[in-house]
Amino acid sequence: MKTYLAKTGEIKREHVLVDAASAPVGRLAVLIANALRGKDKPTYTPHIDTGAFVIVINAEKAVFTGRKAEEKEYESVSGYPGGRKVVTAKEVLASNPVRVIEEAVWGMMPKGRLGRAQFRKLRVYAGAEHPHMAQQPRKLTLE
Repeated sequence: MKTYLAKTGEIKREHVLVDAASAPVGRLAVLIANALRGKDKPTYTPHIDTGAFVIVINAEKAVFTGRKAEEKEYESVSGYPGGRKVVTAKEVLASNPVRVIEEAVWGMMPKGRLGRAQFRKLRVYAGAEHPHMAQQPRKLTLE
């Protein structure tokens, strides 16, 4: 028996649609990260990008479980003294829901050249409309 390793030319890309409505952010991020990396396919190869293009809709309807909405904080630092800004997850979800999904998924991706290339295949939309219907994405659901 030989271990199968995918080659760059053999990879068939697909588009996957994920509906984030009433889904916990963490569980959603795991599902998205696995699809981006290709870990949900039998042809997964760690050093090759075998993942799919992922389209996330209804990011504004994603939810946090427990008290994370009030206690989880998102930080941005300008680089100047006193330039640190902290906002709660509830505020970020109300103002920029795309950031919530993207940061959760980025935290689960490998940090490096391959991880950045895989992360670039993610598209997140706050509402239900998206411009990728021509690609005929298959639906991916939380189970």
